[in-house]
Amino acid sequence: MRSLPRAFRTDAQTSAVKPTGTFATTLSRLWRNPTASFGAALLVLLAGSAVLAPLLALHDPLALVPAERLRAPSHAHLFGTDMLGRDLYARVLHGGRLSLTVGILTAVICSLIGLAIGLVAGFSRLADALIMRVMDGIMAIPGILLAIALATIVGGGVSTIVLAIAVPEIPVVVRVVRGVVLTLREQTYVEAARSLGTRPGRILIRHILPNSLAPLVVQATYICGLAILIEAYLSFLGAGIPPEFPSWGNIMAEGRGFVLIAEWIILIPGAFVAATVLALNLLGDALRDMLDPRTRRTL
Repeated sequence: MRSLPRAFRTDAQTSAVKPTGTFATTLSRLWRNPTASFGAALLVLLAGSAVLAPLLALHDPLALVPAERLRAPSHAHLFGTDMLGRDLYARVLHGGRLSLTVGILTAVICSLIGLAIGLVAGFSRLADALIMRVMDGIMAIPGILLAIALATIVGGGVSTIVLAIAVPEIPVVVRVVRGVVLTLREQTYVEAARSLGTRPGRILIRHILPNSLAPLVVQATYICGLAILIEAYLSFLGAGIPPEFPSWGNIMAEGRGFVLIAEWIILIPGAFVAATVLALNLLGDALRDMLDPRTRRTL
């Protein structure tokens, strides 16, 4: 396809065909943004503690010590112990590995599937009606109820929980991507590409896909945080990760019967969940501003 003269290119087209900068430049912009740097630092701290849990934990997260049950936080047990005498510090660090895995896998699956379906729905008028009616049908069912039903029918486990959370969230991503594509396909540079005989697939990949990434990245961060919250809800209701595998959700679920005498069993993993969701939201907002062509020059 012949390129249009530079004078006739719009800002959106220029951002679609030009690289947005090196990885080092992106990191530099990210670091200069106070919101992004705080969110990224907090997220790295939480993720790092989960990855390094075997090295940082002072006790076995599964070791039962009945004589130490329901001990308050102390030098021996930094976060206290639960009703079976297990060290809560070790369990929270190891639990972050499962909770973050659920969030990341759910965000990746929803983003990839939702992006593919949204591009087709937004660019093809024939497929749009059928696809969106299916998405509307899925969205008509409350997401948390659908997740509980799927988790109950199929059973516990990481893959089941990821599937149960991803299915209700895919239509949300599809709608976001479709809305962006509907706007972009009417742009002058897309019409010019069509008039030059460019195939639809090439137009999608070259011109529309790059300009769809900014809202998709933001939505992915929200979905990651939402998945961590829903995993906690499901575990709290007994339909999440099996108790023998610690996650932030089932740690809180196990402590709900002791909230009046050992509140730390719920408050500490709950604080980790809240901090992770906050970090993801802050980072997502900053990345949106960096990736959006309309605001990139102001950063």
